[in-house]
Amino acid sequence: HKCDSIIFLNGRARKDSILIVVIIASTSRFQKCGSVARPEDAMDLSGQVILDRIKAVGYDSTYSLLPDGIEPIRNAVQSSNADVIVICGGTGLTHQDLTLEAVEPLFEKEIPGFGEIFRLKSLDEVGTRAMLTRASAGVYRGKPIFCLPGSPNAAKLGMDLILAEIEHILKHISE
Repeated sequence: HKCDSIIFLNGRARKDSILIVVIIASTSRFQKCGSVARPEDAMDLSGQVILDRIKAVGYDSTYSLLPDGIEPIRNAVQSSNADVIVICGGTGLTHQDLTLEAVEPLFEKEIPGFGEIFRLKSLDEVGTRAMLTRASAGVYRGKPIFCLPGSPNAAKLGMDLILAEIEHILKHISE
């Protein structure tokens, strides 16, 4: 018997479909544009890069813009029905960059290789400034969460890494 193509993600039977929730963490953009459902409504190049990459591989996605902060980001993660969550922004070193402080305490398992590979690949582009990135990933309630820096180039690199392995990651999480 051949296995059929139905996969079980987060307790739901799905056929060849993965829902990736994209959260952009940016207080300045949120103050200017409010809660928008499309990156073009916020002139968000990074969000557009992420959604374009997801669409190119045929997965489903949603988009939301949130202000930086522990509560807005944590609430979005905890209430999400996603198979995968990608958070872009809020990973820097300023006092407002709180994405990791919001998400990492929720991780049941970390995926340290994601940040390590992200920094290694970034080294070619930005040199030793790559050490400043806090790109991170982990698993919460059976779903992988990826935290990316907010620049369009970081969004592109992060999505290339994520999309290359997402089905493999989801398979391992579901075992």
